[in-house]
Amino acid sequence: MNLLNREFMQQLNDHSLNVDLFLGHFGLEKENVRVDHKGRLALSPHPKAFGSKTENPYIQTDFSESQIEMITPAFHSIEEAYRFMEALQDIVSLELDGEYLWPSSNPPILPDEEEIPIAKMNDPVADVYRNELADKYGRKRQLLSGIHYNFSFDDRFLRRLHDTLGQGEAYKDFKDAVYFKIARNLLRYRWLLIYLTGASPVFDKTYIDKCVSLGHSDDHKSYYFPNMNSLRNSVCGYRNDKPIYVSFDSTSDYVQNLNALIQQNELLSIKEFYSPVRLKTAKGLNPLQELLEDGVAYLELRLIDLNPLHKIGISKDTMHVIHLFILFMLLKEDEPFATEDQIMADLNHDQMIAKGLEGMLHDSRDSQVTMKEMALTCIREMQEMVQLLHPYGEALLHILDGEKEKILHPELGFASQIKSDIQKSTYMHYHLAKAKAYAEESVKNGYRFVGYEDLELSTQLLLKAAVKRGIRFKVIDRDENFVVLMKGDHKEYVKQATKTSLDSYSTVLIMENKIVTKEVLKERGIRVPNGDAFRSLEEAMAAYERYHDKAIVIKPKSTNFGLGITIFNRAFSKEDYQQAFEIAFKHDQTVLLEAFMTGKEYRFLVMGEEVVGVLHRVPANVEGDGVHTIEQLVHEKNKDPLRGRGYKTPLEKIQLGEAEDMFLKIHNHHWGDIPSKGEIIYLRENSNISTGGDSLDYTDDIPSSYKALAVESAKAAGATFCGVDMMIEDITSEASHSNYSIIEINFNPAIHIHCYPYKGKNRKADEKILDLLFGERLD
Repeated sequence: MNLLNREFMQQLNDHSLNVDLFLGHFGLEKENVRVDHKGRLALSPHPKAFGSKTENPYIQTDFSESQIEMITPAFHSIEEAYRFMEALQDIVSLELDGEYLWPSSNPPILPDEEEIPIAKMNDPVADVYRNELADKYGRKRQLLSGIHYNFSFDDRFLRRLHDTLGQGEAYKDFKDAVYFKIARNLLRYRWLLIYLTGASPVFDKTYIDKCVSLGHSDDHKSYYFPNMNSLRNSVCGYRNDKPIYVSFDSTSDYVQNLNALIQQNELLSIKEFYSPVRLKTAKGLNPLQELLEDGVAYLELRLIDLNPLHKIGISKDTMHVIHLFILFMLLKEDEPFATEDQIMADLNHDQMIAKGLEGMLHDSRDSQVTMKEMALTCIREMQEMVQLLHPYGEALLHILDGEKEKILHPELGFASQIKSDIQKSTYMHYHLAKAKAYAEESVKNGYRFVGYEDLELSTQLLLKAAVKRGIRFKVIDRDENFVVLMKGDHKEYVKQATKTSLDSYSTVLIMENKIVTKEVLKERGIRVPNGDAFRSLEEAMAAYERYHDKAIVIKPKSTNFGLGITIFNRAFSKEDYQQAFEIAFKHDQTVLLEAFMTGKEYRFLVMGEEVVGVLHRVPANVEGDGVHTIEQLVHEKNKDPLRGRGYKTPLEKIQLGEAEDMFLKIHNHHWGDIPSKGEIIYLRENSNISTGGDSLDYTDDIPSSYKALAVESAKAAGATFCGVDMMIEDITSEASHSNYSIIEINFNPAIHIHCYPYKGKNRKADEKILDLLFGERLD
């Protein structure tokens, strides 16, 4: 039995189209209902944190207030789409207060029909439509959830294919014909895809009474049908109330048939056409008219169950299988798909749900073949397709080997595994345990934006906050952490989270230059440390006698992240003094020497005219245990998953460099020393988090007079976003000229240290940036 069009495949190879065939655009849409801690449907409104239900492009509501829909953009790879959906799951999970995302397509414990809250969309048309669906299908059926798999070919591939095979046909018509052929074949062979992906075999006793009465039960709490692997794709699932058949021969016939059904009130709208495969347009505002004018933009497969075995409801392997299945449907010999063929496809669909793969395949040509035989043939030919067309397809072949095993051994299928696990527990406990475990994973991922971990953490946090609020984004330059944020026609270009259009270039230059910063602050009557500036090592060494018995700080004129800074607050040698200047001159042509200001250092994060957060930054340190050396303790502390390098984690690893060497030497320590138990050994004087320090939140403990000083300092430089570093002798006293000193203003303050301090609460600095760029939220 041969299904593949080998002449077509040879043409792809002959015209070097075989590699481009595997390119495409991938996207996912996923529904989850929210549940409380007991696995009951959450009756709370859609969380306000996600903004508008209709305008947020990433996080919306589906039928019910309790049903969240997550939507990825279209990506060039399965990996990107998968990771973005994982990021969306993390973002949503972190905003659910005492609630969880139910991991199954089948609903959780449900209340009575009338208690299920229909989504309130603040749109009369949308609200009427949802109420009509509730009346027509029942609210419980509408709570069935799933994954929509969106796919389109790379446009360059389709255009080259059109040049090769189009034979004078208009590109739009050729492209539509490609997608309609795939849709026909997908609908014909969808039974196999449902078999491979079905993951909703058991349902709760609170589901639709008729379905419960027909089901089997082992505990009178949950129900199943003996061979069913997908309730959602069964007669008790998500389908039109009676069969609907339309032509898939051409765009015009398809649109004409659907318009007729709507005019005859068979369908409330095009959205009620619950076909397992939809042909979608780019805009989606008036789909049928857009199909005629612009053609098909992508395919939407709507038959994929949420798989509770995986955090986001689908695995990357399953996504690859679906992609290969779509390509197989393109390369397969074309067959008619008239109403009779569609009826046969429906029979195969329902037979697979009822009996698995044991029955005979229904075919209008009366061919005698079992579903199992056809399934194995499809997998074999998909493997042949990969071997002939994909030069690096070993991993894909391995994935297909796994699918073949599911056909040969049904107990390996998702539904069988899930059903077996439920029988060892209960329907509710099994799924609730999964929901809680996945929520915990999201908590552990808390600060990361999955898929964008290469960006600085502050940028990751800003982008996550943008997604949550429904602000679209695009990464323009990953190396520079340069992004553009978009809401409607409003665009904001942002670099490293806090470099925005709200601060001028001259403001940045003022804060970057420590000499100018001090002058600007002194003009406002703000206390800063006294000192000198040196432009050569010789000039600095000549001043040694003037400063050798004083507590001083040596630092580059223009520095950030604590780079090149040395602090001497006790006796130091001329050699130490020289080495400190040599370190500083590596970072700038001008080096400052300032009086060391006593007290504790605090970082004030100023945004607009508000102090968003205050941190006391403790210098890099280790605590002795009486057993390990200082160097060993550093290595152990650096194992903390919150510590990393390159500002991609809340804390930085402690370094073992020349600055640390010098500090230990000055304090009569060596890396091989073994501190006593409980003894704190500091490795630096300066307390930057970027050099391995610890961040302690003091926002609620600092008197407002110091916050006012920080805001005044920012205004002096004309800054909207900045970090004001202040030395304070005693925070229990109000600010006075002898009790504080501003030692720096930083033009690019890291926000992640205020969002994820070593100790303390998240100050939501990422949200505040968006407030200032796009206006305050109306929660």
